[in-house]
Amino acid sequence: MQNKNILFAATLCVLSFCSPRGNCDFQKGPLKSTKVLGFSWENCGSAKDPAVMKALSLSPDPISIPGDLKANAAGSTSVAFTSPLSVNVTLEKEVAGFWVKVPCVDELGSCHYSDACQILDTLTPPGQDCPEPLHTYGIPCRCPFKAGDYSLPDSDFYLPNVDLPYWLTNGNYKVVGVLGSAGQELGCLKLTFSLHSA
Repeated sequence: MQNKNILFAATLCVLSFCSPRGNCDFQKGPLKSTKVLGFSWENCGSAKDPAVMKALSLSPDPISIPGDLKANAAGSTSVAFTSPLSVNVTLEKEVAGFWVKVPCVDELGSCHYSDACQILDTLTPPGQDCPEPLHTYGIPCRCPFKAGDYSLPDSDFYLPNVDLPYWLTNGNYKVVGVLGSAGQELGCLKLTFSLHSA
């Protein structure tokens, strides 16, 4: 998932609270159903970044987990993405009016991933078709990613029931994901949302 694929996939992973290894087996807590409210996004890189998200829409609002999700997205990259492709994620939670950085716990939180290409190979091993709807629309799901424009029309997804980590509680969150390669920033995406569990 190049700029669009990697960042969009990261968005879906954040919403479904799956780690980059595709492992959703977090420590169980008393909260069973979750709603994601007020989802928004913006590019946060410099004007020189080659990877740019042009559109990203998720509905309904609130998004229910478990539940159905409709998404569309578009993005572009002016350079090819090859391994190693680093991803640096910063997760912050609003506490008493201040934004507090959430540490990296079990590969979720403010974590650095040295090669997203290896993570993508774990999610969809080489030789296997990309999952729907990526396959239908010719969107790659593993490295390398060619330079170009990518678009995902309105598509339906199902977010399964997962147990939240015990430390991921109700509140307002910000996530910043930065793609990089060979010490250069390729793109940056900032997501904001609120969690409400019951």
